[in-house]
Amino acid sequence: MKRVSQVTVRKRLVTVFILAAIFFIIMSFRLGYVQFVIGDMLTEKAENLWSRDIRLKPERGRILDRNGEALVENVSAPSVSVVPRQIKNPQKTAEQLAEVLNMSVEKAYERVTAKASVQDIKPEGLKLTEEQAIKIQELNLEGVYIAEDSKRHYPHGEFLSHVLGFTGIDNQGLAGIELYYDDKLKGEEGALSFFSDNKGHKLKDIAEIYTPPEDGLDLKLTIDERIQTIIDRELDLAESKYNPDGALAIVMDPDTGEILASDSRPDFHPGNFREVDAEIYNRNLPVWSTYEPGSTFKIITLAASLEEELVDLQEDEFTDPGSIEVGGARLRCWKSGGHGHQTYLEVVQNSCNPGFVTLGEKLGKEKLFSYIKDFGFGQKTGVDLHGEGKGILFDEEDVGPVELATTSFGQGVSVTPIQQVTAVSAAINGGYLYEPYVAKEWLDPVTGEVLEKTEPKVKDQVISEETSKEIRHALESVVAKGTGRGAYVDGYRVGGKTGTAQKVGEDGGYMDNNHIVSFIGFAPADDPEIVVYLAIDNPKNTVQFGGVVAAPIVGTIIEDSLRALDVKERKEGLAKEYQWPDQPKVEVPDLVGLSTKDLQQFLTNLSIDSEGEGEYIIEQSPAAGKMVEQGSTVRIFLSDEKPKNDSNE
Repeated sequence: MKRVSQVTVRKRLVTVFILAAIFFIIMSFRLGYVQFVIGDMLTEKAENLWSRDIRLKPERGRILDRNGEALVENVSAPSVSVVPRQIKNPQKTAEQLAEVLNMSVEKAYERVTAKASVQDIKPEGLKLTEEQAIKIQELNLEGVYIAEDSKRHYPHGEFLSHVLGFTGIDNQGLAGIELYYDDKLKGEEGALSFFSDNKGHKLKDIAEIYTPPEDGLDLKLTIDERIQTIIDRELDLAESKYNPDGALAIVMDPDTGEILASDSRPDFHPGNFREVDAEIYNRNLPVWSTYEPGSTFKIITLAASLEEELVDLQEDEFTDPGSIEVGGARLRCWKSGGHGHQTYLEVVQNSCNPGFVTLGEKLGKEKLFSYIKDFGFGQKTGVDLHGEGKGILFDEEDVGPVELATTSFGQGVSVTPIQQVTAVSAAINGGYLYEPYVAKEWLDPVTGEVLEKTEPKVKDQVISEETSKEIRHALESVVAKGTGRGAYVDGYRVGGKTGTAQKVGEDGGYMDNNHIVSFIGFAPADDPEIVVYLAIDNPKNTVQFGGVVAAPIVGTIIEDSLRALDVKERKEGLAKEYQWPDQPKVEVPDLVGLSTKDLQQFLTNLSIDSEGEGEYIIEQSPAAGKMVEQGSTVRIFLSDEKPKNDSNE
């Protein structure tokens, strides 16, 4: 019996030992798991229970033009936060904050007694002025913290407002570039962390932890501030002169797809967007609006016809009686009585609707609509801006003879301005369809180092180099000899096309005397550097034709832009054909060195305004060789001494 008892004891001891070993292994494993696997997580949770964070906002990235000019920057605007449990006298604190922040005491009291570890005072405590921040700091209120923050500043006011967009009270992007690239511009928040006890009181023996914010990247746009200033000036003048329902302009580099300028009217100040109707700031017309393009669309019909070798512009001829009958419908030319007998080059110059109908018929609906889609119509261009429209095209199965005819001269289809500029750029740059864009480079906000760069993206070559060359010549002749004479610029070769499109009313029919008049131009015509599109919606107190209203404005934009880009003048190219009541410009003669007695011979076409006293002319303005309107004034400066470097000696 004794032997059996010892065996039993021994077994029990072994069992206990094994159980103890198992328990020890489990505890060791658990301790290791806690220490090495979830230790960091538990520590973080513990610190979260003890710590309180004052959020530190990053600097939002600046937005620059292509030459480094600041279009959007930041100015200091601190914010105030409170830690309710650290406030010993909530009523007094609320009263003092309310006075500085211009808010009610009741609302301030709600904030300083909120059941939260850290409470922001919104919106009154955000984006403080410097005076407000100083006053709060001087109050030295326990539990009240001032955090460095900033707000957006637009140094050029309304400049480029629809493209730039704006930000909200928390510096979040809400529209335009600010919204499209918000993730890169906004940066990452930092924090000032301190530890507190279970009652929220700050533990003074534990140091605060500072995590610096990471500022957003700077963005350099393709926009050229100089060209943008030019189109803004011209849009303002057009708005003042014609009181239109709207207006827009867009400038593109045809060889890259870079947008050099873009804007529309009415516009707004990005810093005060709440003061205007949402329909103004939500509609970036150059990429959003869709409408019938009118005759500017004829460039696509022309390109398709030339690429398919269906017409010889010099040899083939067409007689325009003023209308053409298609599928039982009579389609009229814009000119009463028509243009008579003409070559197809003159059809282009005169923007003759019946002539383009015949080109559409030669192409047929399959080929015409194939080219229209190849040029990017009916789909988004892919521009990096919100709100882009697609336009509207006929479904091919619904296209009959009349729909084919009207499409060929730009009626019955709906397109966006950005589509038109992109398509025409392809038509005149050798046939290459680019994806348009406005974000050029991303820069380190401290060093200025280029971190990322957008490269031009060719989608397709839609026509040949030879066809593109023919189109450039034809459109240059439109400006020199046709409906686009208003865009002619002395010293530069300009090509382009007018557009006059009726607007569709609420009843689905065309409105009377209510058109969108437009012009798309490019220069230099032999090697284009810019393409400019301008549209004026329902200009008042004028003849509503693209050649009358839009062409002269585009001519001015092209001339001033080329000079800003230092593009040299060229004398070659097609000479302008003048029609009544237009008169040819005259060349300013070289008057420097002449005596006042010699001026009589120059007074036929020009007026003279003199300054100073004396017999001899020592300086003049405009300079010799400049082409000016007949009757223009030439200012001369007189002296008793004859200039030493006198070419007339």
